[in-house]
Amino acid sequence: MPTDQPRSISVGFVPGVTPGKWVARWRERHPDVPVELHQHDDALPALKDGSDDVVFVRLPVEREGIHLIPLYEEQAVVVMSPENELSLYDDVPAEELDGEALLDVAECGGPRTAVEVAASGAGVVILPMSLARLHARKDAVHRPVPGLPTTTIGIAWRVEDESDDVEEFIGIVRGRTAQSSRQPSQREAPKKTASQKAAAKKAAAGGAGEHKGKDQKGGTGQKGGRKPPPKKPSRPSASRGKRR
Repeated sequence: MPTDQPRSISVGFVPGVTPGKWVARWRERHPDVPVELHQHDDALPALKDGSDDVVFVRLPVEREGIHLIPLYEEQAVVVMSPENELSLYDDVPAEELDGEALLDVAECGGPRTAVEVAASGAGVVILPMSLARLHARKDAVHRPVPGLPTTTIGIAWRVEDESDDVEEFIGIVRGRTAQSSRQPSQREAPKKTASQKAAAKKAAAGGAGEHKGKDQKGGTGQKGGRKPPPKKPSRPSASRGKRR
């Protein structure tokens, strides 16, 4: 990561979202940059006031001043008492809810209290499956309702925030690998193109040829650069005279 990176990255999320797998990948790749986690009933204010760098939100949200990427959808379920006849279904038809007392989550004071009221048999409540599981109780059951609209989880960050750490985290959430050229951490040492590799290979070969030529020009053919010993001069030949 570049040296101008902040010392930590702050990640906010709403109940029901489990950012653990993305945080684990961040810690594996960037152990020198701590990550802080904050849960909020409404994560958007913490993003806009700068408390968090990125947040996981449940749509819809106000998108002014933020970038937002939808990530996945959540199945809607109905939470009720085990004595309710709807609990006999594996998947509850949406039309079967017409005769039920539907609880308003906000009026109940939030999902946890709404589940508690539903468990008492005073009504039923519609929640994303992740929230129903988060607030599960022994005296309450939940069943999918395929006919109801799904909810969407997305990740958001401020439009004016162009820091590399935020872009890096967004890339991790989007599934980019550690070697992805789109990750800021990989831009520090860009990979050579094919033409650059060919030019480097050619330059290396040329340098080797130059050294080879020098060796051949003044070379000796001997290891260690030793000169061969001088040849002994040949003795002049002389014809032998006959004795008189």
